Amino acid sequence: MCTRIFIIGSIPKGDGERESWKDWKPEYLEKLSQIPNVEINDGDTWRDETKPLLLVGHCANHIRNCDLVIVNSENSMGVGTSQEILIAKYFSKPIISVIPKNSPHRRSDIVFDNTHIGDWIHPFLFTFSDLIIEDVSECIAWIQDYTQNPKSKTIKNIAVIDDVITSYLQEQKFSQ
Repeated sequence: MCTRIFIIGSIPKGDGERESWKDWKPEYLEKLSQIPNVEINDGDTWRDETKPLLLVGHCANHIRNCDLVIVNSENSMGVGTSQEILIAKYFSKPIISVIPKNSPHRRSDIVFDNTHIGDWIHPFLFTFSDLIIEDVSECIAWIQDYTQNPKSKTIKNIAVIDDVITSYLQEQKFSQ
């Protein structure tokens, strides 16, 4: 059985930006290739920006047909990556987010409204991720376990949105 992984993350906008861009995907491919019978795809393989509907269709189709999605959240993410995460939840796909400490979406010892948070993770990434790690190599055992026994992991789906709304409304009701 082949494990199909779709990797998503920031990509350059335009040929000029691509010239000086350091591609993060080769490192992910190298580390994830340790998984037996793995197929790794990314949305950057087809990028005809003159056809936006087809471009979104390309990525959504990859997400629909993969077994799980790995998000490179090491740097600031764009709108496309955020939407791909939501599409993955629509298709009930596991999301593994790579978020190193002290990066744009994860901060150590930060204060919000006079409240200290030792390990703050962006609320949207925290909510939609099924696994949060600091380096992509940390997910290999999790992926192998999941592919051998999918029921061993609780995977969020699009209902997570209703769940967080319910939690919010209950908290507001009890705090008033």
